[in-house]
Amino acid sequence: MPEKSYFTPEERENVLSAYRQLLRHSVPVMSLSDFNRMRKLITEAVTTGHYQRNKQGINPVVRNLNTALILCDRVGVERSMLIAVSIFNLVVSEFLTIEAVQKEFGDDIAHVIRGLIKSNSLYAKQAAVESENFRKLLLSFAEDIRVIIIMIADRLCVMKMINHHPNEKYRYDVACEASYLYAPLAHRLGLYSIKSELEDLSLKYTNREIYDQIAHKLNETKRSRDKYITEFIEPVKRKLEAEGLNFEIKGRTKSIFSIWNKMKKQKADLEDIYDLFAIRVILETPLDQEKADCWKVYSIVTDMYQPNPKRMKDWLSIPKSNGYESLHITVLGPGQRWVEVQIRTRRMDEIAERGLAAHWKYKGIKSESGLDDWMNNVREVLEAAEHGGALELMRDFKMDLYDKEVFVFTPKGDLYKLPLGATLLDFAFLIHTGLGCKCVGGRVNGKIETIKYKLKSGDTIEVLTSPNQTPKQDWLNIAATSKGRVKIKQALNEQQNKDAEYGKELLQRRFKNRKMEMEDGIMMKLIKKMGYKTVTDFYNELAAEHIDVNRVIDLYLEIERKENNEPYEVRTAEDFTLQPSEHDETKEDELIIGGDVKGIDYKLAKCCNPIFGDDIFGFVSTEGTIKIHRKDCPNAKHIYSRYRYRVVNARWSGKMGSKYICVLRVVGNDDIGIVTNITSIISKEKNIYMRGISIDSNDGLFQGHITVMVDDTSALNGLIKKLKTVKGVKDVQRSSVN
Repeated sequence: MPEKSYFTPEERENVLSAYRQLLRHSVPVMSLSDFNRMRKLITEAVTTGHYQRNKQGINPVVRNLNTALILCDRVGVERSMLIAVSIFNLVVSEFLTIEAVQKEFGDDIAHVIRGLIKSNSLYAKQAAVESENFRKLLLSFAEDIRVIIIMIADRLCVMKMINHHPNEKYRYDVACEASYLYAPLAHRLGLYSIKSELEDLSLKYTNREIYDQIAHKLNETKRSRDKYITEFIEPVKRKLEAEGLNFEIKGRTKSIFSIWNKMKKQKADLEDIYDLFAIRVILETPLDQEKADCWKVYSIVTDMYQPNPKRMKDWLSIPKSNGYESLHITVLGPGQRWVEVQIRTRRMDEIAERGLAAHWKYKGIKSESGLDDWMNNVREVLEAAEHGGALELMRDFKMDLYDKEVFVFTPKGDLYKLPLGATLLDFAFLIHTGLGCKCVGGRVNGKIETIKYKLKSGDTIEVLTSPNQTPKQDWLNIAATSKGRVKIKQALNEQQNKDAEYGKELLQRRFKNRKMEMEDGIMMKLIKKMGYKTVTDFYNELAAEHIDVNRVIDLYLEIERKENNEPYEVRTAEDFTLQPSEHDETKEDELIIGGDVKGIDYKLAKCCNPIFGDDIFGFVSTEGTIKIHRKDCPNAKHIYSRYRYRVVNARWSGKMGSKYICVLRVVGNDDIGIVTNITSIISKEKNIYMRGISIDSNDGLFQGHITVMVDDTSALNGLIKKLKTVKGVKDVQRSSVN
């Protein structure tokens, strides 16, 4: 065992326990000599100083062993993955070479370690993946499915380890990344228990108040929930036993994150959310009787309780592409409460809990072609993405991960699967890029339809083409799949690049005629001054004769003259340096941005209206200005996922002086005098001023937006508390409406 001084007492106890558990788990796939060699190498690396903590203070031995245990518990026991995750840090720290691993443990483990090292190298300089690195990360994942599984398990391990980490920003960054990258990937691979825990921990670190509130209420209502589940299950249990079925039936509470999503969607409190739990029936039945027995259970349950046909989900007939098989029904249980019932076999349950990896156990029983198709699609989309496409890639990729599916046929009867919302144009590009580029419409179930037609399961589609057809810019709004969008962009870029080359040659000839040299720096400034976002756009307009060449040359000469006194500097958000602006020295600074820099010009974002006292961050625009957002802004997750490299720290300095705009959303009964009472309270508040009010009334209820000027969050919270006491007022919340 490694030296005591390397571990804290808590870590040492954790490592000893993890070693014992890992030894028990790994017996079916790993020899004792494998395990002892691995343990010996780790011990030697620690004693020789090759196993250092990372810059956040996380112990790699603890992290790797616990990641291996998560793989065992949540995914499955696979020799290469367990050994690779346990020793890959030894290669990173140069204690071992890849060749030594290859010789000691075999080629396959060396291959997995290479993938892990490549993926982890993207974290060398920052805690979170920047959007430009996102493509590289997914390319690494796409090389071997086991790499992505290990990275997901490792991310869950890190999320568990940082609960009491002193660096709040690090916790927030890691939580955001888990939510926008790792949870969707876990979802797509069917690792639902990991996905749920990642989302719960992410909510815990980004919105602790909401997390604690829901967790506390769930604990308070546990006894009544357990009683209701028992009341629901008992009669079902008796019926199933009478039919001679071998089964397990249990109830489970839904995750805190999914409950929070329901509260937001339904705009309701926890007490008003009825489907907080699901009942699961797991059958022990032979493979050839699985579907028949599942439908038998369905018949028994729906005979006892009234089903809701709109909420029935049949993944028995056509499983999800990640291998998920189950029958979901929602029935009206005792006390007129809707209850979700999931019916599946033990094999299906293991695949549902452990995702694709469970197929290792049932190899040959279930086809994995769906996942292979998905991984091939990931590779194709990533490798085809042009420079600059990474910023849109995450949105497209995540969309394909979460979308449900439709199944359509060719006239020959071949079956194809696309995301829900896919169009006829997407189908054409799925079949072949050339077919998509020439597509003018199609014949759907014998009827002529346009390229905008949204596919429905069961459709038979014949693509119609024309040799004169070429991709159009508005096709990007029609295509719903990432593959279709990438192929359209490629075709458009090829044509634009040809036009741009012609436009550039045209301008260069005019410069040559005037015996002038064209400098790229001045041209960049000219293009920006004329309002074009890209060089290609500018030269395309020039080629199309939408710009007068003589005007361009005149503007070039004007900028060139100014250059003698103003050296040109290209400033982007990535290399933006915070500099104090020229401001009134007598004015007190209320914001400190990027560490201890004061006097920075900034704007408060209108999407969330931050006020003094809110948790905030700064976002550098491409023009170099800074917008201040609340950390719980509706756009915060989007900003962190796509533009992490343009986020800067920001905090209030402790000095106040300004008034801040804030919008309150008030909901209540449409009683006489209620609006007067609300405005009366606001008018009596010291240092709070009302700037506007809008009220909508419908069916005895009113909803209003009140704009007020306040000093800080303390004053705002006090006002909200008082408004909630007005008779007839049901709810008062901050709103982003302006």
